[in-house]
Amino acid sequence: MFNTLHLMFEGQYTELALAVDLIAERIRSLGFPAPGSYSEYAKLTSIPEAEGVPSADVMIAQLVAGQEAVVRTARAVFPLADAANDEPTADLLTQRLQIHEKNAWMLRSLLQ
Repeated sequence: MFNTLHLMFEGQYTELALAVDLIAERIRSLGFPAPGSYSEYAKLTSIPEAEGVPSADVMIAQLVAGQEAVVRTARAVFPLADAANDEPTADLLTQRLQIHEKNAWMLRSLLQ
């Protein structure tokens, strides 16, 4: 079980690390500077930073909440991309939605 969980978390971590580059590239291609530091990202996030050392179940619940927050944000941006006829951004949003909805489902299954 540990190896399966380790592989799942490592896969999600790796996917998120790669996604940051894809999102930054999209922002730059639209002519805007992409956030480049933790403090810049922290100003933009709706996900609260965890404090202390929570239990495994609490950490997983926090990860679920984070995945769900990203889904809500992506859905909120869709109308803006549509109004701008920005199909590449809409495509990126669709991809992110699929990934984060799947991750949330996988993480929720650990809490049952």
